[in-house]
Amino acid sequence: MRPTPYVASLRVYEPLEAFGEIDQLRWSEISMDQHTGRQEQNLALRRIIRPEQTLSRIDGAHIIEHEGERYVAPWSTALRTWAALSAFKESLPTTVTPYFLPEGIESAIISDVEAADVGFDKAPHILTETWVIPPRWFTLFSPEERLRGQSPDGPFTIVRTTLVNARKRSQIAYAAVVNAFGEGDVADEMKALVDWLDLFHPGAIVELDYGGLASYVALAEGGIESDNSLEDIQSSLAGLISGDGQEAGIGYSRLVSRWRKVAMYEQAT
Repeated sequence: MRPTPYVASLRVYEPLEAFGEIDQLRWSEISMDQHTGRQEQNLALRRIIRPEQTLSRIDGAHIIEHEGERYVAPWSTALRTWAALSAFKESLPTTVTPYFLPEGIESAIISDVEAADVGFDKAPHILTETWVIPPRWFTLFSPEERLRGQSPDGPFTIVRTTLVNARKRSQIAYAAVVNAFGEGDVADEMKALVDWLDLFHPGAIVELDYGGLASYVALAEGGIESDNSLEDIQSSLAGLISGDGQEAGIGYSRLVSRWRKVAMYEQAT
């Protein structure tokens, strides 16, 4: 069982050449045998129980190999913690947030980011969501790029593609949404995804990892193999592009219904 069975991740792995010399040396020392996903989750849980400054330990990274080359997705823990804090503060009235944040925690997080010298405007290589995978994430991939099965942690689904493919598909999806519905919240979220991808090395690899959510998807009839989220989003986009509202609606409805069932498990935990 995964330490945090409710988190899915969208990661960009850049080739070693995209990093500075010091980072290249650091990432080269990480063994491919290390379970960096479990390490990251364990550290995240420990910080929940016993808060600590992220810079009190060396930050890690996820590593994959492709065609004999090493690709890296740094955890960027300090930056992602700050981004999560900012999103949390925006979700609640300013009069309420102090009841959820221990005194000094915000200044400590800001100090972490400043000390890491990454800049508040730098984009993390990893985006995460809990209990659901945003439909826009699926637009970056094609069904034949999907790998799924069983691991010691349970069912898994991982999808990988090149940044070039992901960027092209995200632009097509964004244009389809704008043409069908005009500007709005959904289009803004799609555009933010396009802009995020544009920040990375053109030779990078993009990965969608269901994480622990694969275990909940697998509870459906047919198990993990019954998940057709990628096919559903393709069908929906094809409907939008062709002007077939019925096709677009059916595909999107299947996708949302599947992930709404997963999200319901949050209320049961």
